[in-house]
Amino acid sequence: MSGRQDRRREFLLPALAAPISHYCDAVRWDDTLYISGIPPLDAKGRVVSEDPAAQTRQVFENMKLILDAAGASFADILRVTVYLTDVNDRTKINPVRQEYFGAARPASTLIGVRELAIPGMKVEIEAIVGLPKG
Repeated sequence: MSGRQDRRREFLLPALAAPISHYCDAVRWDDTLYISGIPPLDAKGRVVSEDPAAQTRQVFENMKLILDAAGASFADILRVTVYLTDVNDRTKINPVRQEYFGAARPASTLIGVRELAIPGMKVEIEAIVGLPKG
């Protein structure tokens, strides 16, 4: 069992709002980090805005905390899945996304959904990260 424990680490950051169910913010397995769907919540669990761009900025600020805790950056993200309640908001969130990713272009999927887990959420983003060696 110790081999598995050495390979797996859960991240639950106190600076982020507590999960609303039985999950953690991210799980590291060897050199891969799986980040749960990140909601646009402040530390007290409130949706930050009605604006999809502002919500996306909060998602990425929350994601940055997780990346920092794992010793990674946005350049290390391999894949993102973006969930939007209105796929037409893609044009509103893309500039924010480019601010955080810069020249890095992860593989990406955009999924339109009827609703997200917390009322008022317009966006949620999950990611898979290749962690730097060392």
